[in-house]
Amino acid sequence: MPRPLRVAIVGAGPAGIYAADALLKSEAAVEPGVSIDLFERMPAPFGLIRYGVAPDHPRIKGIITALHQVLDKPQVRLFGNVDYPNDISLDELHSFYDAVIFSTGATADRALAIPGVDLDGSYGAADFVSWYDGHPDVPRTWPLEAEKVAVLGVGNVALDVARILAKTADELLPTEIPANVYDGLKANKALEVHVFGRRGPAQAKFSPMELRELDHSPNIEVIVNPEDIDYDEGSIATRRGNKQADMVAKTLENWAIRDIGERPHKLFLHFFESPAEILGEDGKVVGLRTERTELDGTGNVKGTGNFTDWDIQSVYRAVGYLSDELPKLPWDVESGTVPDEGGRVIEAGGHLQSTYVTGWIRRGPVGLIGHTKGDANETVANLLADHAEGRLSEPAAPAPEAVEAFLAERSVRYTTWEGWHRLDAAEKALGEPQGRERVKIVEREDMLDASGA
Repeated sequence: MPRPLRVAIVGAGPAGIYAADALLKSEAAVEPGVSIDLFERMPAPFGLIRYGVAPDHPRIKGIITALHQVLDKPQVRLFGNVDYPNDISLDELHSFYDAVIFSTGATADRALAIPGVDLDGSYGAADFVSWYDGHPDVPRTWPLEAEKVAVLGVGNVALDVARILAKTADELLPTEIPANVYDGLKANKALEVHVFGRRGPAQAKFSPMELRELDHSPNIEVIVNPEDIDYDEGSIATRRGNKQADMVAKTLENWAIRDIGERPHKLFLHFFESPAEILGEDGKVVGLRTERTELDGTGNVKGTGNFTDWDIQSVYRAVGYLSDELPKLPWDVESGTVPDEGGRVIEAGGHLQSTYVTGWIRRGPVGLIGHTKGDANETVANLLADHAEGRLSEPAAPAPEAVEAFLAERSVRYTTWEGWHRLDAAEKALGEPQGRERVKIVEREDMLDASGA
């Protein structure tokens, strides 16, 4: 009798779980069956949903409900707190599985090549997000001394960072933020937050709903300069062809023409300002210099040679994420991705046998969570085609218990799907006395203990 197809997925965020779902819905799941193991370096699953989405966005965190249904399936196992390649290498994975899919995400900030970027008070947005989301591998404190703060970038991460800096700690207390984050935000001195984009309103990458949410806070006054509302032929074409871009532009137009209200924290959205230099004194940020830009007719911009120095004491770069390089896999330094064709890892012009990628490690950190579904479907379809045509390597030890024995022998303290349910219950129990849905557990050891690892 043929054994089930054994697949390892490295990374238990949305991309990895969508790949598992595609396998479960395939014909192979019926005959000969599939057996899927997800390996995750964090003690808890869900990746970006748990450690990349702002705590005041429970709507997006609701995606976890759909991911739960996949992980609940008997054909799927979770091995949390297992690090590739330190706990298990590529060769070792191939010895247990017919195929390996890498679906790791992006945790680092893309570089911004301007003078002053290394000054004290200049931060990457990804690091700040990891701090307020209670990531176990970052410091427990964050310096929030600046009264005037700049955020560089016009995407949703920039909005998240700006919103968290502009809100009060008590506003965020009903969310899942851990005690150290609440205490840190309580000490936050920011009264003005300035978001800078080098292009115009039609080119902003905000989601319309995320943008409008800025204005829902009783403490945040959102301010747009009427002079920043400008469109050329390229911008008009973008608005006509992209409903979201048009909705964003309309929201910004409405904010630009209204009177400025009395809410205590001011959040300025600046367009046509290209960051040129972070200004410093004694090694610390004391300002930001931007160059005014103007549209060139195509929707792109060119510099005008006019510079403005802004009174700013800290700067957050939200100019994109960068994936972490994966040892033993080919790597494209420029894009921060693994070279692939249809999800098949390509090395020296050929397919690296039985090895696949999906999600941000494949296409870069772009697009919303839903975009990863199509990615996963294509990768899995090609994996199954390779399986049908006998192109996968034969694992030496395909029995499911062989992996458990290997991890036990290595003394890897791993978590399971049952362990996630225990951690989930522990976090909800922490929140209950305060009438909160949950309070996130931060320390890795505490997560492992709560999971019964």
